[in-house]
Amino acid sequence: MKKHNIVFIMTDHQRADSIGMRQCNIEVTPNLNKLAKESLVFSRAYNTCPLCVPCRTAISTGKYPTKNGVVFNDWKGITARDNKPFPQILKENGYNVSHVGVDHIKVKPALKDRIKYDKWIDQTDYNRYIEELGISVKRDEKHSREVKELRADGDYINKRYSNTYVSKWEHDTTTFKDEYFTRESIDVIDNVEKDNPFALFINYWAPHPPLRVPEEYINKFNPDDIVLPDNVGKIAKNEPVNRRDGVPAQLAENVTEKEWRQVWSAHLALLNYVDDQIGKVIDKIKEKGLLEDTIILFTSDHGDHLGQHSMYQKMEMYEQAVNVPLLIKIPNVEPRKIEGTMSNLDILPTLLDELDIEKPNDLDGTSNYEVIHNNGEIKDRKVFCQYSGNPELGCVRRAVITEKYKYIYDQMNEKELYDLESDPLEMNNIATEKENMELIKTLHDELVNWSKQKNDWVFD
Repeated sequence: MKKHNIVFIMTDHQRADSIGMRQCNIEVTPNLNKLAKESLVFSRAYNTCPLCVPCRTAISTGKYPTKNGVVFNDWKGITARDNKPFPQILKENGYNVSHVGVDHIKVKPALKDRIKYDKWIDQTDYNRYIEELGISVKRDEKHSREVKELRADGDYINKRYSNTYVSKWEHDTTTFKDEYFTRESIDVIDNVEKDNPFALFINYWAPHPPLRVPEEYINKFNPDDIVLPDNVGKIAKNEPVNRRDGVPAQLAENVTEKEWRQVWSAHLALLNYVDDQIGKVIDKIKEKGLLEDTIILFTSDHGDHLGQHSMYQKMEMYEQAVNVPLLIKIPNVEPRKIEGTMSNLDILPTLLDELDIEKPNDLDGTSNYEVIHNNGEIKDRKVFCQYSGNPELGCVRRAVITEKYKYIYDQMNEKELYDLESDPLEMNNIATEKENMELIKTLHDELVNWSKQKNDWVFD
């Protein structure tokens, strides 16, 4: 019997709360909203690391960053190890495999070189495409800001990150990066061999900054009409003082409410834009008569603070950075919402069980196959997150998340504890309250024990 096809779609910098969001009387993600109604919706899915390369590598290998070796944005793959990624597992089980989009998964040998892909399109191909059109690939310096990033030796390194500056993409929308990736993805679907199962991995860039927005989208969400979360531009009570030394806080320094509204307007526009691209892909799947044989999975690597906690970008353990959207549409499985805490490391074992493919015995995630097919729920499952600095080891954060609480620890022994039920915006750090000392000890001990099992050096 032929196995299901897989279309695995991932965006960058998209928060869980984007699904179903309305701003300015506009559905921000209408196509994903439609997909959600037909899917299993995991509302409390968390990433392993709020940073692009470690998170994506963890999803594909099924192993935490400290186990797979990639703990920061190691673009050259120097720290990568020989971990078998999901595309290779599928290829070895008879799938035609294609990759379209950014290449942020680092294994050794490299992802591109491990198997023969039916199609491989990445950032290099896009850069070549726009350069041939006379469009520069260089980033406007107005879109970046220099910050000081902590290193493992206690010193700091100067690094430039995309900032809150907003501009219009000055060229035809068809030349925008994700439009190019969509055309290439549709070409894959147009040319699938119906006798063999296919896997298509689409890795979109949007809504990742820099905040350059295609012309027909840039004025779609009026900044003055956007309803901002209550904690935009605000710092949590009892926030550890060193959080202001982190990159997200530095990127938010001196940003006004007016500017945050412009940031939100641009971010929402990019969400709406990439949602349109996803809609085109799903429409093509339907047009080719493949919908009933295809698993469609949508997620993102991490979110973005967008001014909440007076922070910008990711790289901290707050909900805006670590809680990600996760939709899985499986043929003949009734759509429903599953609310328990889960890690995106659970994606790989779940899909392998769904496809009846043998799982490697060293995966860190938990399969949700039984939950899905027995109308079950995820209960009492703790999620662990790691952040170890960027672009090298330095600023360390570790977190454990339960149904009710989140405990955050750093290398300066600063602690945070939030009651996610009564304080969903995480604005009251209750780690210093005496009545929580026993709970903190319990969560800290669990974090230490977990870390020792995952090759984590933080508590050595």
